[in-house]
Amino acid sequence: MRKITVLLLSLCLAAPTLFGGGYQVHLHNMRNIGMGLIGTSLSYDASSLFYNPGGTPFLEKKWNFSGGVNFLMSRVTFQPVNGTEQAHLTHELNTPLYFYAAFKPTENLSVGLAINTPYGNGLSWGDTWQGRYLIQDISFKAFTFQPTVSYKFKNIIGIGVGLVYAYGDVNMNKAIPLQGANGDGKLNITGTTGNFGFNAGVMVHPVKGLSLGLDYRSKIEMKVEGGDATFTVPQSLSSSFPNNKVDVMLPLPANLDFGASYEFGKNKQWMVGLNLCYVFWDTYDSLVFNFQTTTSAVGRTAQPTLYMNKLVPRIGAQYRMNDMFTFRIGGYFDQSPVEDDYLNPQTPSLDQIGLTCGFSVFPAKGLSIDGSFLYITGKERSGTYSPDNFAGTYKNAVFIPGIGLTYSF
Repeated sequence: MRKITVLLLSLCLAAPTLFGGGYQVHLHNMRNIGMGLIGTSLSYDASSLFYNPGGTPFLEKKWNFSGGVNFLMSRVTFQPVNGTEQAHLTHELNTPLYFYAAFKPTENLSVGLAINTPYGNGLSWGDTWQGRYLIQDISFKAFTFQPTVSYKFKNIIGIGVGLVYAYGDVNMNKAIPLQGANGDGKLNITGTTGNFGFNAGVMVHPVKGLSLGLDYRSKIEMKVEGGDATFTVPQSLSSSFPNNKVDVMLPLPANLDFGASYEFGKNKQWMVGLNLCYVFWDTYDSLVFNFQTTTSAVGRTAQPTLYMNKLVPRIGAQYRMNDMFTFRIGGYFDQSPVEDDYLNPQTPSLDQIGLTCGFSVFPAKGLSIDGSFLYITGKERSGTYSPDNFAGTYKNAVFIPGIGLTYSF
């Protein structure tokens, strides 16, 4: 009876990879989404608490609030290397949320709170598909909370730092291959995890119309301790598969972002911007987990992942037609950090092209209704997860409309 391999990356981070080069999600503000997900050099509203805390002191109003929800829908297919039957991912409608509140007690000082759901999804490949021994279904939700303080000097340089707490819970199922006529068993894992990190940034306005930003979001080690592992197997095999506890450490990688934006035209009608996001994926080179009760079938396992650091370029533009309507457009390229030999259905990471558009409507003083749409297409990719010799071809498409409100006074 072979040693059980539980890729707990699927436990906590599988779902978001379906629409990102890795397992990150960037649905943090409708205005920024509309401009190709750029934000490091922008101080649109209180969302700068997330994108660059150094930009928050440049907000004009004393109080700033922003909140919104996205509606994530995706289509993913898997074609096995030997066989013609395709597997189709059943994807639930997911609704990542965000909320920001910023307050300026003085002209130069700003404090605020950012709440995001950067990791959260639900998916099912089905109970009988070809990769059921790697993953069947998963439900995962995570929240980050970031209290922040920022300060600007002479209306030219702003600096800010925030303490980030991340919390998540998960429910995952996978099949277990059993010997002889016993067929398949099943493993269910549930657990919660949380830890701290930080977000620090600086924004500079060197000349009129030009804004430069640099932001660093630290790595967060998400350590699952004492997760519940429940096995469903024939009674005769229960001693080999005891219900159990499991521990694992999962890194959320650090990000270093540089952004530049420029406003021009009559009354600054136009704005263009770019972002370069460097993701430190190499922190995730392997996954080690431990079942607390070990048997000949259940024990400690180390899984190689060998992620590679990647640079994600993003561009965007905005046109302010009048005091009532503003329109946005953008795009980006997110290269997969996963090598072909480690491509798997828990993290079917593809090279992604994202195309975005958005708008804002200002029906009353200080109030805007913000909408965005993000379309992501993944380049068809073939690969093998070599530790389990699971090979095939993946392709996907993702559709994400969103709506939000911004209010300042």
